[in-house]
Parts: sequence; C-alpha cells; structure tokens
Amino acid sequence: MEKTEQSVHVKDILVAHQALKDVVVKTPLQRDAILSDKYEADVYLKREDLQVVRSFKLRGAYNLMQGLSEQELQRGVVCASAGNHAQGVAYSCKALGVRGKIFMPSTTPRQKVSRVEFFGEPFVDVVLTGDTFDDAYAAADQLRQEEDMTFIHPFDDVRTIAGQGTVGMEILEDIDVPVSHVFMGIGGGGLVSGVGTYFKEISPSTKIIGVEPAGAPGMKTSLERGAVTSLAKINKFVDGAAVKTVGSITYDISKRIVDRISLVEEGHVCSTMLNLYNENAIVAEPAGALSIAALDEYRDEIRGKAVVCVVSGGNNDIDRMQEVKERSMIHQGLKHYFIVNFPQRAGALREFLIDVLGPTDDITRFEYTKKNNRDKGPVLCGIELKYREDYSSLIDRMDKKGFAYIEINKDEDLFNLLI
Repeated sequence: MEKTEQSVHVKDILVAHQALKDVVVKTPLQRDAILSDKYEADVYLKREDLQVVRSFKLRGAYNLMQGLSEQELQRGVVCASAGNHAQGVAYSCKALGVRGKIFMPSTTPRQKVSRVEFFGEPFVDVVLTGDTFDDAYAAADQLRQEEDMTFIHPFDDVRTIAGQGTVGMEILEDIDVPVSHVFMGIGGGGLVSGVGTYFKEISPSTKIIGVEPAGAPGMKTSLERGAVTSLAKINKFVDGAAVKTVGSITYDISKRIVDRISLVEEGHVCSTMLNLYNENAIVAEPAGALSIAALDEYRDEIRGKAVVCVVSGGNNDIDRMQEVKERSMIHQGLKHYFIVNFPQRAGALREFLIDVLGPTDDITRFEYTKKNNRDKGPVLCGIELKYREDYSSLIDRMDKKGFAYIEINKDEDLFNLLI
C-alpha cells in the first residue's frame, strides 16, 4: 500500500499563529549592517535567539500541546530533545499545567539542562540518557509505550511544523522588500519545513536554503538517496542539529520546497559564533549560527539582494567557549597538534624550539606522553601560528631536522582521544 504523504499548508500556520500569539514573542527581524557590508547585500536576521526560551522550538511544542485533548494531556507528555525542544515542552507543560518527562542526551550542555528544569518545574522530570538525540528518542518512545503517555515530537508532526512555520509568517509581515534567499539550519527538518512551506505559497520566488553541519548531513543524504536515510555516525558538536535520522514528514515536505542544502564544517560554525559575538554582540549557539555560516558559500549569488538568516537559538553554554575558540583556530589553519618523537640526542628540545619553530609560532601545549621517559619519549605538542601560510614551512623544518611526528589534526579518532 502506497504511503500517504502528510503536509502543512498556510492555513495551518495561520491557525498556529492565533494559538501562539499570546505565548511566544514576535521576535525582531533586524537588518545587520556589519553582515550586509561584508556580503554586499541586505542581510536580515530573524532573532529567534531572543524568543522566550531562546529558540524557536517553543512555537512547535506549544502549538502541538495546546491542540491535544483533555484525555491526552491528563496522561502526561513525554519528549526527546538535545535541548531547545525540551525547553519549549517544559515551558508548555508549566503554562498548561501538564505533567511531562523529558529525555535528553547525557552530552547535553549543562546550561540547557538547567534551563529545562527552570522552565518546567515542578511539572517536568528530566532524564539524561545516551550520547545522541536518537538515543534519547528511543528511551522516550519506550516510556511512551509503557505508560501510554502522549509523545511531543520535536519535528516530525504536522502541528510542530505548523508552529515553526509562524517564523516565516513573521518574517514576511516585517519585511517590505522581496526576499531572495532564506537560510535556516536543519536538524530534524521541522523549521525548514514550516518556514519553507509558508514562503513557497506566499513568496514562491524566494530560494529556501537549508544548512546542515558537515558532520550530520541527514537531510542532504536522504534527499540525494531518495528516501529517509539514517546516518551511522554523526559529529555531535552542533548539538541542536546533530540528528541521525530526519523526519519522514519533514523529508516529504523538504523534497518539495527546499531549493538547496548547504553543508558547513563545524570549525566554520565556531568561527561564525565568535564573529557574531565579537562584531554583532549576538550570542548564538552552534545550530543558531549555521544559517549565517552558509553565507560565505553564497557570497556571489546574494550580492545586491535581500536575504534572511534565521538565528534559531542562543542557548550557548559559556563553558564551551574555549572549545569553540579551539575549533575555530583549527578550522582557520592557525592551531595544529602533533605527537613529536624527539631524536635521541642531547639538546633536541632546544633545537626544536630554536630551529623548528618560526619567529611568530607559539607552543600552547607540551606534554610528555610517557611520564617515566621524558628524555626520549614522544610529546603531545600544540602549536599556534600567526598566519596559516606558516604551516608548510613549519613542516619543512621538522622534516629537515629529523623530527618524526604524527599530525593529530588529520586523524579524527586520535584528535578526539587526545584533544
């Protein structure tokens, strides 16, 4: 029997808007002068990082929950989330007086867990389990079956998608020029499905650009293969978009309305986060910076046009900022890690410092990997360059001086283990 595709229409988004108008903040649409000058375009930012729970997820969660029957609400609700959907569900539970249980990956930043507890107390319980969203999803689904609770899906439900679509409605209400492109991140696909649906019916000439982290290209892979495809392995850094399996409904909608999907390296996301903070005074989480990070790829195409980037969330843990800076520098080619095996001769370390390091190179990490053999043992060495072009000469000098080394940056497993 052929599968019936579910979809969302403008009328569903209009109904959702009425349900949400007294609950969510109508977030500002701001023309960003710095980004506009950088890309020679009119770049507008839809600031969902300024939403009540600092992300757009409240829209979909509340729209779904407010439409449940009294019986469904009495049974309690359960959800799985990497953080932002959990806050939306927690806020909705408290607002509606509904008992909820929220499953989150154990890798979720503590800041997001704390915010879920803050928004939901005393109505929600938080359970940390597994390493990824998909692990949390499996545990939540099991509890749903065991206790007959109502599942609040973070993306693959037409009511969730309609709620997210109100972001698109607000954008078109607030802008008075034709929108050439709309950029937004993709995790499970709820945001792009909702916003894309509204734009394609109201402003069909606007190009819908979905943006995924390079380490979790679930929607791009699925669209290329013609079916929802689960990824065997993902990079979890962009936690708000690190999903192994996109939704079946969001896939069906995306294949009709998404014009292109851009993949952005995690390090590039980090550089964008730092630039947004330093230059624009915007605190974006990794998934929230995806849309802006994609502008580099489209620089020529958007020149002279009006484009919108959805800053989808600002729930960023300050404890992660050192990692963000580290990843950014590695992406820019300014930070390199090596395991260096020093030659077994007197003065080898001094020779390395004087003859191998360039005049502007700096050692930021130096650890003997064998504590009981410091004279001859290999060393974990972090080197920071002033210019990325200095890398090749650094390698040349190590080779000429006979220093055996392993480049950790080029070995993902070794990098994750040691750095």
